[in-house]
Amino acid sequence: MTDSRTLPGLRWVDHTAFTVPDLEAAIAFFTGVLGAEELYRSTRGPDASFMPLHFGVPADARLELAMLRLPPNLNIELFQWWSDDRSAVFPRASDAGGHHLCFVVEDVDAVVEAIAEHPSVEVLGHRKEVGGDSPAVAGNRWVYARTDWGLILEFVDRSRVQDPPRLVGPADWTTPTTTTRKDLP
Repeated sequence: MTDSRTLPGLRWVDHTAFTVPDLEAAIAFFTGVLGAEELYRSTRGPDASFMPLHFGVPADARLELAMLRLPPNLNIELFQWWSDDRSAVFPRASDAGGHHLCFVVEDVDAVVEAIAEHPSVEVLGHRKEVGGDSPAVAGNRWVYARTDWGLILEFVDRSRVQDPPRLVGPADWTTPTTTTRKDLP
């Protein structure tokens, strides 16, 4: 029998992080467009003995970061890195390391309209609706958008899904109470 317990003491997700080409511009986008609050900033490096070992980056690398709180439920850490061999190309969704950040919205059409007012964000295609070929989420209305530095954003309206899967949402925004082995008699 396989032991499928999680890591000892695992509690919850604290934050997600993105490397950005311009920290100030990214902070302005997250605070101005998405309503984030800047919590703190920090710097590190260069430090040839620390950076490769602890971050897996070249010895000359240095960083500045900002931690943001994106209400109601997500902390986002933004990094700007400097290094002689840093790539300026953000991974596409189809590239290894590709990713996106998704937001649940009340009306995806209203979001598409609002994005049109922001020159730093491009809507990719048009709003789509998931059909019967994906019955668990049929009715989802969504759109992808891309910032001018490459971060892909998804905006999804799940209000039309008849019997949605149990995805994390407002009902789950409490600290779970777990019983650990040390709590048992």
